[in-house]
Amino acid sequence: MAFWLPLLLLLGLIPGAAPAPAELRGAGAQAWGPPSPALLGPARFALEMYNRGRAAGTRAVLGAVRGRVRRAGRGSLYSLEATLEEPPCNDPMVCQLPVSKKTLLCSFEILDELGKHMLLRRDCGPVDTKVTDDRNETWTSVLPLLSKDPLPQDFSVKMASVFKNFLITYNRTYATKEEAQWRLSVFVSNMMRAQKIQALDQGTARYGVTKFSDLTEEEFRTIYLNPYLREDSGKKMRLAKPVNDPAPPTWDWRSKGAVTNVKNQGMCGSCWAFSVTGNVEGQWYLNRGTLLSLSEQELLDCDKMDKACMGGFPSNAYSAIKNLGGLETEDDYSYRGYMQACNFSAEKAKVYINDSVELSQNEEKLAAWLAKKGPVSVAINAFGMQFYRHGISRPLRPLCSPWLIDHAVLLVGYGNRSDIPFWAIKNSWGTDWGEEGYYYLHRGSGACGVNTMASSALVD
Repeated sequence: MAFWLPLLLLLGLIPGAAPAPAELRGAGAQAWGPPSPALLGPARFALEMYNRGRAAGTRAVLGAVRGRVRRAGRGSLYSLEATLEEPPCNDPMVCQLPVSKKTLLCSFEILDELGKHMLLRRDCGPVDTKVTDDRNETWTSVLPLLSKDPLPQDFSVKMASVFKNFLITYNRTYATKEEAQWRLSVFVSNMMRAQKIQALDQGTARYGVTKFSDLTEEEFRTIYLNPYLREDSGKKMRLAKPVNDPAPPTWDWRSKGAVTNVKNQGMCGSCWAFSVTGNVEGQWYLNRGTLLSLSEQELLDCDKMDKACMGGFPSNAYSAIKNLGGLETEDDYSYRGYMQACNFSAEKAKVYINDSVELSQNEEKLAAWLAKKGPVSVAINAFGMQFYRHGISRPLRPLCSPWLIDHAVLLVGYGNRSDIPFWAIKNSWGTDWGEEGYYYLHRGSGACGVNTMASSALVD
């Protein structure tokens, strides 16, 4: 085990299970009847998503299942409750974590649309987890194991005020009192986690309350990130010819008219599509002189190599654009945030691409290419981004491994603030996140994998 792993486990910064909503806890799985055959397919898909990335011998198996199904648009929406059985924990470091990994009770929402499954929600927690109406006990139950110091007496009052402000700022409402109480416990746990990330950050970033602060880590990853990027199984591209000119000290394509406004992917893991359209928008502007906002929905619907809201690869998306014959604009093919039947019209296509290329992993060469050729599609490790507010993020490398990339974004420039070099990154979570939708990441040493999957379309 690497020397830093025990520390990260104790700090609670290695992904783990989260408590389930109160309405699920304490449910007696033994009383459930045999599952309807219609539920087994979606339940097995949910299990596959839960086990993704787990080594053999650590994967859970499906226990009891119950649920319901209803029509949703062109598909069916499954709301499931299931027990999952995990193998015994043999690692004493992991076993010391507050959440025991034995029998879990999970709730899943799965959309079956046009024959493809899509996981919309996943909440899992131990069957025997207890929740009390006493707020102080609720807060105590979510504190990390490492915290040994007593809490200030006014901690509950302060956190209640912060949570209330969060609800007002982001217009949050919950269906039941039990859900509100559980979301409160998630919120407090997230604030503790954000403080740990803040303490370990080596840059100028500030972490805290964001619009994602009431989501568990698993929910956030499932809904907004792209686990397929780690598999590195997208279409292979040829290497781009290097740019011989040295990179200028700073560069920003926003000030040069090559970048559209920040967009919002919504509750859909479609970051790969936004990263690619941003790149093609820049390439078309630089080669044709017109900045057009292009359609991500076309890629969700018509790119059959990728998996729409479940994730995809920029390299596949370039290939799809080329094979389809181009991209329509946002106005002609507007974003819905879920997969529909392909409605692409070649007559309405406003842009095309000739090819796509993989860029150098050397950051100086990458900066030189960007300054000469335009904004670049990249994939990064999104560690800490759930709580990022502003500043230059520089997580410890073990926390932001370049080999664990899970989010596709658009590199639009680079520069320095207070002698700290940064990449300027256009994200796709709306302008009410980060610095008006932008993320600033330390430049150098392959920070968070920003240079591991850099690519661009080519327009002749």
